Amino acid sequence: MTTASGPHANDLFTALAHPLRRRILRAMLADESEVSPRELASSLDQPLARLSYHVRVLAKCEALELVRTRQIRGSTQHFYVPAVDASWARQALEAEEDVPHDSR
Repeated sequence: MTTASGPHANDLFTALAHPLRRRILRAMLADESEVSPRELASSLDQPLARLSYHVRVLAKCEALELVRTRQIRGSTQHFYVPAVDASWARQALEAEEDVPHDSR
């Protein structure tokens, strides 16, 4: 669910609850250019199907924005950019890295 001003905070926090989605957003914020799930899958060493699913979740909650598509060998390649405020997202994602994880 979104508001007129952007993604609904609960949707974004729910989407970022998954560690792979946080990795995806970190990688995209670091790259600062449009990227496809295929490129992310390669750089994050993940299967394309798994990575594509998580990119779609991030796009649905408007953390990522689809900027273009390209036809390649009978399929459509999608390209995304981060849609969340980069400085806020970087701070939130870096703070999460500093939090000690419970060993339970």
